[in-house]
Amino acid sequence: MRLLPHGLPLGRHTDPSMNTSILQRDQRTIRGTIQYTSRKPDRMNQERGREYFSISVHTDGSRTCTAHSEIDDRPSVMRDIVYSLDEHWLPTDCFVRLAVNDRFMGTGWFRFGPDFAECETYTALEGRVTQRMQTNGRLQAFQNHAIVCDAWHMQLFDRHKGPGLQSIDEMLLSSPDHRGATGPMLFRIGFGVEYVGEENIEVKAGKFDALHFRFVSSPGLPQAHPAYDIWCTADGDFIFLKGVIGGYMLTAYELTELHHDREGD
Repeated sequence: MRLLPHGLPLGRHTDPSMNTSILQRDQRTIRGTIQYTSRKPDRMNQERGREYFSISVHTDGSRTCTAHSEIDDRPSVMRDIVYSLDEHWLPTDCFVRLAVNDRFMGTGWFRFGPDFAECETYTALEGRVTQRMQTNGRLQAFQNHAIVCDAWHMQLFDRHKGPGLQSIDEMLLSSPDHRGATGPMLFRIGFGVEYVGEENIEVKAGKFDALHFRFVSSPGLPQAHPAYDIWCTADGDFIFLKGVIGGYMLTAYELTELHHDREGD
């Protein structure tokens, strides 16, 4: 966040003599940057991508994430998403626009109802696509492939049961590709998550009380996903802090910047 010389955020300066009763700003905002790096021996710690995100949390608890993601590994991937959850952390809608190899791949809008998911997309390969899927009640999780949103799935885990493995029977994806480089279209999987425990960690964005989880299975994917460790904040916002993926992917993600606007508190 850029600041004016006297410490007020740029764009938020108001002349104290002005009447501010006409203004309304109830939401709080969380902004940050995530760095993608390789863990392969011949590329250890080489930057391979980045993500910029902004999360608006409304007074009723609903929230919207806007994220711009870039993967530099050839063929490059660029993705823009706008993803919203209701006050119960259930998905309501999502927009995804995707470019691969510096060329348009697809764009789509998704909506989630009481017992269904639907989308309207247009892709370079399939043209116009309309989908509607029945779901097991309200959909619990939608994966749009923004890394910051990976941590939001962790709120589904019942931590009162303590460390261990729990399964989520239904998740929908915007792409079954591990990089999210196809579609966007609806694809159904399940996933298993292990809760490792509470930890204190330090990343480039600072020191945090964290929750440590591990994705261990994703039945339904065309190709098995390697184990994926995720650390997120323990403050109830589930902000992504750090991620490490093994197997053939050997990649890592780290929160490098984090800014809170607490005006809505």
